[in-house]
Amino acid sequence: MENDPELNGKYLGTISKDFVVVAETLKEASYQVRKRKISEYPIFVFSRTQVPVGSVFLAKEELALDWHINASYLEDFVNRQLVVEEKVEEFKAAYKDPDEFCCLFVVDGEFQNFVFIPFPED
Repeated sequence: MENDPELNGKYLGTISKDFVVVAETLKEASYQVRKRKISEYPIFVFSRTQVPVGSVFLAKEELALDWHINASYLEDFVNRQLVVEEKVEEFKAAYKDPDEFCCLFVVDGEFQNFVFIPFPED
């Protein structure tokens, strides 16, 4: 569950550019998902084209972003078999502190991977 080198080289710059714009919004959404006990494991889906995973959270056209952003969580990923039941404990072990890091699932064509990006310091 380490950040993929391909992700770092090919995507991290453009993801980071959009992430800086929406970081506070994502941090608050993550907090609300956990506070309302929807899930302990919020996941935000960053995709070039709209994908049917999670709920539309921020459309790229609204904020002039490069990526669409959907809101989801671990249990939804398990239901959709994006995280298989046998890997749930491994996912939970790799999941970083959601007050400090944002869990992203990056989708671009055939490329799909998780990445944890630290929230900017206040």
